[in-house]
Amino acid sequence: MVKRGIYLALTFALLHFPGCAVNMSLVPQPAELKEKVIEGTGRPKILLVNVSGFITERARTDRLGLMKRPSIVEQIREELRMAEADSDLAGVILKINSPGGLVTATDILYHEIASFRERKKIPVFACIMSVGASGGYYVASAADEIIAHPTALAGSIGVIVLKFNIEGLLGKIGVEEETYKSGDKKDIFSPFRARTPEEKEIIQAIIDSLFKRFLDAVHSRRKGVLAMEELKVLADGRIYTADQALKAKLIDRIGYLDDAIRTMKESLRVEEARVVTYYRTGEYKGSIYAASGDITSPVEDIITGGKDAFAPLAGVEFMYLWMP
Repeated sequence: MVKRGIYLALTFALLHFPGCAVNMSLVPQPAELKEKVIEGTGRPKILLVNVSGFITERARTDRLGLMKRPSIVEQIREELRMAEADSDLAGVILKINSPGGLVTATDILYHEIASFRERKKIPVFACIMSVGASGGYYVASAADEIIAHPTALAGSIGVIVLKFNIEGLLGKIGVEEETYKSGDKKDIFSPFRARTPEEKEIIQAIIDSLFKRFLDAVHSRRKGVLAMEELKVLADGRIYTADQALKAKLIDRIGYLDDAIRTMKESLRVEEARVVTYYRTGEYKGSIYAASGDITSPVEDIITGGKDAFAPLAGVEFMYLWMP
């Protein structure tokens, strides 16, 4: 009640005394990261890092837009920087549960994880929980080893971009659109008209380039077990079960998160290790299966929350995304 009274008093003051500057935000700000030991003993640490939901550089908010959290890109970079400074940290396991997301955000995460591996010189495993598709799999391929839960889905290697054409709808309701442009390709992805064959070729060339980058990223980590020609056959956008992914050599083994932790200990040649995670005040971290603390679900991230890749009048977003 006291805290609520303070907020009401501040709101009243700001509304009624606009000339009075108050350098204070009424929106709660993200707290600093803290470490929590989830299980285990010993000096070595194994860090669990959550990669969940729609991969984007945009900040995450609650449904009312009142509470902000760092974007998944910001969050993981911050965690990796904190991990790099810990001399007791012996290994990292990425808990992946993501259908993918924006191309650039996904590529940044891949780069951050790969760079961390090179600097820290410790093993990084990826454990696909439920879904590690498209951008989720792209990020997983930055790890030394990929483990997938028996019921996980993986793959969906490819690029997608959405475009709405509302020209016919506008014609039916008697609305005409006028665009003035410096060149005939300036509105190449406008929702108000159909594409020309040449414009389709331009867009497809971009998709092909981004697709090649995806293939190269995966192959650079798995070229010892998977030839590029084999990978191209697998990369038609389809999703794979854990069994199918193992047979296709897209993952290294099937197991639970416990198995990933045990395998990590074996690779480190240690019998005991503390399994840790990073959290912010208010996030529950009671077990290795604790949620990542994302405010919105992956579906909400894609459809709502300002993800204007899906808005008819918004800019184009190229995505490494599985869209069932």
